[in-house]
Amino acid sequence: MTPPDHHDGSPRAPSVARDLPALAAWHAAWAVAAALLALAGRWFGGLDGTAFYAVVVMVIPGIAGLGLLARDGARERLATLLVWSLASAVAAALSGGLSGAIAGFIFMPLAVGLALGTEKRTRTGLIGVVVAAAVGAVSAQFGGVWTPNPLVAAISVLMVATAAALGLRLSWRTGEARLVAAETSVGRVEALLSRQPGLTLVLEPSGRVLAAYGAPPPALPVDPLFAQGLIAAVHAPDRPTVMSAMESALAGTETAIRFAPRLALDRRVTLILRRFDDPGTGPVEGVPRLIVQAFDATNQYARELGLEAARNEAESQNTGKSRFLANMSHELRTPLNAVIGFSDIMRQRLFGPLPEKYAEYADSIHEAGGHLLDLINDVLDVSKIEAHRYPLSVERFDARDVVSAGIALVRLSANDKAVELAGVLPDEPVEVAADRRALKQIMLNLLSNAIKFTPAQGSVTVTLEAIGPYLEVIVSDTGVGVAPADLKRLGRPFEQAGDADQRAQGTGLGLSLVRALAELHGGRMTIDSTLGEGTAVTVRLPVVVAGRAPVPPGGAEIISLAEADPSRNAEA
Repeated sequence: MTPPDHHDGSPRAPSVARDLPALAAWHAAWAVAAALLALAGRWFGGLDGTAFYAVVVMVIPGIAGLGLLARDGARERLATLLVWSLASAVAAALSGGLSGAIAGFIFMPLAVGLALGTEKRTRTGLIGVVVAAAVGAVSAQFGGVWTPNPLVAAISVLMVATAAALGLRLSWRTGEARLVAAETSVGRVEALLSRQPGLTLVLEPSGRVLAAYGAPPPALPVDPLFAQGLIAAVHAPDRPTVMSAMESALAGTETAIRFAPRLALDRRVTLILRRFDDPGTGPVEGVPRLIVQAFDATNQYARELGLEAARNEAESQNTGKSRFLANMSHELRTPLNAVIGFSDIMRQRLFGPLPEKYAEYADSIHEAGGHLLDLINDVLDVSKIEAHRYPLSVERFDARDVVSAGIALVRLSANDKAVELAGVLPDEPVEVAADRRALKQIMLNLLSNAIKFTPAQGSVTVTLEAIGPYLEVIVSDTGVGVAPADLKRLGRPFEQAGDADQRAQGTGLGLSLVRALAELHGGRMTIDSTLGEGTAVTVRLPVVVAGRAPVPPGGAEIISLAEADPSRNAEA
């Protein structure tokens, strides 16, 4: 890596750094030669008047060029060239230009441009020659008469020719060093790319491979890629995908795809494609390139297949479990109904009195059977919903009737716990198109849950409201509440909140069944709770059936809101 330039952080080419000593020696040699010419001309004659000072002026840029040893860079070299041009113009003005004693010095900016080693600086030096010649011509026209000394003129021409030759030699060496450095840099980059784990390709838009670096994935050899192109190495069904990815990359979008190589269909290769505009050809000719990285993705593909197979197996097992439970509805409920029915006959002593102990057993059997039947009903309902075998029987009815019936069913339980139960219902009918049994199940589950976890002297309030097409039911209580960490889990089957005593009071199916039944209607359930203060469960269902607006005089009938579609709700 090349060191940064001192003044602006721009990189300095290695060749420029290596030509600096020779360039400084070139400037020093010129300064010494010009100084000797000035002294010899003064002592032995030949440099009279301002011509002597013109030679002295030409010593200055030679000394200034030594400053490159302390600070070198593009701007410093340009400044050095400008000093040379200025000195040549001043010398031409003092010596009469091309007709003066040191006419050759006018061409020194061109020699310096050659020595500095770039075409741009050579052109700048040529401009300096033109300026110096123009200044000399003006000086010769208006400045007086100069008598040139043939010996001094010849020496000046010889000095300039020698300086130009040495400058050209220095420029050639600099260019050669730059070429070697560029080849070395390219070789290092190619060696680095060749050692990378993947394969990097340079492609034409047609898919023809221009260059390849790195280790190719198995079943994607490099030689056929050069001979046939990338598309030919791809399995036929995957070729449209690869071609589409190439078009996207050419449009400027980085694209990643995976395909099966034609030589090994059991393997997979991942391609990452990017557009690359070659500064030398792309923008000029309008032919962009593609940089493509290829990696072996067989192991990743195998892992994904394994995960997909495991997921399908798990889903299949879960679906089978749900279907099994849903199909076991009759087999599970029939014996339980018999247990509950016979125990109820025994409790009522329909066939005569029972010993006291047997009567207690009958009461326990009836209570346990009822509890187990409720649990089985919840499990079966959840299983039916998961197995997509819970059909909605949509009908129109007043939602207030279902809510009132639910309150009536749980009021005895609320009174036994000394919990105040209240309902806030609208005065006008709330007509809905929904599954009556499902809505009743939602109410019973929410009310039972609220009463169960509300201590004595607490309260449970049911609020029913129609908001546009939505039926909103809110069951709030002043019970134990739910911790924020538990709120995220509630609503999933068999998830419960609270301590062990609270979890022993339920199965974790009530709220999950409420959520599932709400979603079947296209609605949702939300829970807001504060630990130690209470909980509010909100169910919003898009089931409200709007009435028809009165017909305006002289106008057509206007429908305020389209009636709910029972078939749509059944599909939900």
